[in-house]
Amino acid sequence: QISFAWLFAIIVGGFILFLAIFTSTKIINVEQTSLDAQTAKEIGVLLNPLETGFETGKKNSLTLQAETRIYNRCNNDGVFGRQIIKVSQKSFGEWTDTDVNVGFSNKHVFSEDFVEGKKFFLFSKPFEFPFKVADLIYLTSSDKEYCFVNPPEEIKDEISDLNQENLFSENCPANSVEVCFDSNDCDISVNYGARFVEKDDEKMYFYSDSLMYAAVFSDKEIYECQLKRVMQRTSQLTSLYKDKAEFISREGCNSNLNSDLLELSNLESGVSSSENLNNLMINLADNMQKKNNLAECKLW
Repeated sequence: QISFAWLFAIIVGGFILFLAIFTSTKIINVEQTSLDAQTAKEIGVLLNPLETGFETGKKNSLTLQAETRIYNRCNNDGVFGRQIIKVSQKSFGEWTDTDVNVGFSNKHVFSEDFVEGKKFFLFSKPFEFPFKVADLIYLTSSDKEYCFVNPPEEIKDEISDLNQENLFSENCPANSVEVCFDSNDCDISVNYGARFVEKDDEKMYFYSDSLMYAAVFSDKEIYECQLKRVMQRTSQLTSLYKDKAEFISREGCNSNLNSDLLELSNLESGVSSSENLNNLMINLADNMQKKNNLAECKLW
């Protein structure tokens, strides 16, 4: 028979062991949540050097100690919407689950719903419509390689100059994601003439090469949300340029863009998806760029 003292010691010992395990688990979870949040903020810091000014593009990379998932979230609330990044890392064979989100109102990251790995690549290109609007940032994992098949010469040269380890336009590795131009025989198809990317049986329309890359590397939901945020920003900048055009006009210097800016502003307000990037809007933006280049008083 077990004496009362032994029984009491076993019960108390078991309770103390339970408390120790419970407390340790809580501490580990809190520390992991803090680490995930810190990693997300570090990613935000890495995005800053990707602001290109008027350069063609920039690149950066991120290497982490543990297997990591970077979740890309986006919303259109407010004037500029919000870019949200959430990080989950593998700990003891399980993915951490944290509700800590890090947000930015001035970043536009295009990627799949989440990218996974230890090393990640980021590169950016400026988006102009027709003036510089924002730098679009593309996030991919080193574990996923992309092969651009028969791209236009300027795209081929850009990929070569970029020299990013997981992007190829020739000598493509096996099992890479094939991105075909004007062909439907690949994982992703780019119709460069009609300006749309077809991926997972869904079409994403683009205006420029910066948006073409965005569609190639993104899920449709991310692409459409970020595009709407970009157009929200474009609308605000259009309003500022309208005011500038009126101001310099009063000073005796006419840009000849007042009516075009008004028309562009009206068209921008109707952009709810990439399908709204119609030829009327695209031709208007192209013509405005030509007018501004020839104007005595340039707006941008």
